[in-house]
Amino acid sequence: MDQPKIIVYGAHWCPDCRRSKMFLGEHQIPYRWVDIEEDPAAQRLVIEMNGGKRIVPTIVFEDGSFLAEPGNAELAEKIGLKTKAGRTHYDLIIVGGGPAGLTAAIYTAREAIDTLVIERAALGGQAAGTEKLDNMPGFPEGVEGFDFARRLRRQAERFGVELLQAQEVSGIEQKGNLRCVVTGVGQQYSARAVLLATGSRYKRLNVPGESQYMGAGVHFCATCDGPFYRDKQVVVVGGGDSAAEESLLLTKFARRVTLLVRGGAFKATRFIVDKVLAHDRIDIRWHTQVAEFSGTRGKLDRIAILNNQTGLREEMAVDGAFIFIGLSPNSGFLKSSGIELDPWGFVRTGQSLMHAGRRPAAFQNRDPFLLETSIPGIFAAGDVRDTSTKQVVSAAGEGGTAALEIREYLKRA
Repeated sequence: MDQPKIIVYGAHWCPDCRRSKMFLGEHQIPYRWVDIEEDPAAQRLVIEMNGGKRIVPTIVFEDGSFLAEPGNAELAEKIGLKTKAGRTHYDLIIVGGGPAGLTAAIYTAREAIDTLVIERAALGGQAAGTEKLDNMPGFPEGVEGFDFARRLRRQAERFGVELLQAQEVSGIEQKGNLRCVVTGVGQQYSARAVLLATGSRYKRLNVPGESQYMGAGVHFCATCDGPFYRDKQVVVVGGGDSAAEESLLLTKFARRVTLLVRGGAFKATRFIVDKVLAHDRIDIRWHTQVAEFSGTRGKLDRIAILNNQTGLREEMAVDGAFIFIGLSPNSGFLKSSGIELDPWGFVRTGQSLMHAGRRPAAFQNRDPFLLETSIPGIFAAGDVRDTSTKQVVSAAGEGGTAALEIREYLKRA
């Protein structure tokens, strides 16, 4: 495997180093991490590059240039991410560039619907960070998540979809018959219709030390961060498909993988469970949950675990921890938008809006489309939607369905 062309020099105690590593990881940009606290030669190099100052992170690029303590915007510009659209108005704006959003964009662009996709992280969504998709139709040998995401992007670009990255959407507003998308840096883009395809993110444990060691031992993406744990001891927290699959992936790097399962059985697919149970480098601790993350010099090196049957608490030495305990919707930016959410923050659409004998105020003269939200002209698809199945194949299917519904909506709007 080729060595990454970007080198991040930093220290485990440095929050800006963690932020830069997180940014590169989210955008699927390979990099090599060098801890200057453990490498005196690297420390001297950093001091030399920065005119006698010990500045971290210092990020060195393939052409020999470097950035010292860059912000995310500066880093995005340096690695060539497009962060500003060519215009301010489109027929359709899609918020989210995962399988649902990119599939919808492919369909709408083919229909000559002028489409802009805005994505905060890597195009392809969580699928891009999955080692292998084994259940995608048309790929009998499976397909790497990164390759699948790359193919989706190329297909969208082929039909003229405009793609923005590294742009966080902070809100959705209505201005007459237009829907306006506001980004975190204050840019505003308007459209006749909007599709919300922001997906979901892995839930956190919310125990002491978790936030403190984020990116310094606590992770949520084995594909992104597994290579940093070669020949080391890691734990995986969770008992579903994601936890089981990522445990198997981590055995490619780690010396030992311990799976901490809260209950007494897996909730994963039988095929995956059988592979986990048969693996000689995966240990399983049942009825076990993490009570606390701890470390030294800013890096995780142990966890406190609790047996929820016996109440026994003990400490366990670890080099890294990977958390896979379920999903939360990426819908925080919608809280003041007027778009109806369910109690868990997922977007309600279609018939879900009509339950309990009530009809949304904006739909007195017609029923909403299947994937339309409580605001006409704003649709939702994929993991962020309330009754979605949280699978890549169904997210892509919903993206195609949403595109066809948006086409019909735009004919009437």
